[in-house]
Amino acid sequence: MQRQFRLRRGEDFAGVREHGKTYHHRLMSLSVRANNLAFNRYGFITSKRLGNAVTRNRARRILREAARQLHPQLNPGYDIVIVARREIVGQPFFKVDCTMRELARQAGLLHVEGEKL
Repeated sequence: MQRQFRLRRGEDFAGVREHGKTYHHRLMSLSVRANNLAFNRYGFITSKRLGNAVTRNRARRILREAARQLHPQLNPGYDIVIVARREIVGQPFFKVDCTMRELARQAGLLHVEGEKL
């Protein structure tokens, strides 16, 4: 994920979590807030409750890759914070990817051209 697409400051994370809308799944939570920019920014939270550093880093890598692949299909102009839950440990990539797509769809972030409602 390129640097301009990352949330880095604690204030940004706090703003999204406090003032944004949150969508839940057993594997992760996705919080969304408009950022008035021409692109999306992403933040990932993997707490120590997931396990040791190796486990947390693996979960973070999987989440980043799922977000990277989903990025071109999302509407721009949002800050997105993804919080990993304990159940994500040991899950295959395709399941994490499907879950992230479903949460993005629920949040109304997915932009699919030619889609009929």
